[in-house]
Amino acid sequence: MCLAVPMKVISIDDDHATCVIGDVEREVRLSLLPEVHIGEYVIVHAGYAIQILDEEEAQETLQLFADFQEDIGEMG
Repeated sequence: MCLAVPMKVISIDDDHATCVIGDVEREVRLSLLPEVHIGEYVIVHAGYAIQILDEEEAQETLQLFADFQEDIGEMG
């Protein structure tokens, strides 16, 4: 199963960006979103930034993931 997750862009080098979610950094391709800037949030799927999100929307999505993880933990 693949998920698309919101990540914050912390650096850009040509058509690649370093993005972070929690303590995890990943290199992401920006070829679909060349207008992205450092500090913005993007949805990342399969190594590509596919959509720009505002910070509030990104934080809401990240909270949903955290809630889901907590619910799964309570089930086990």
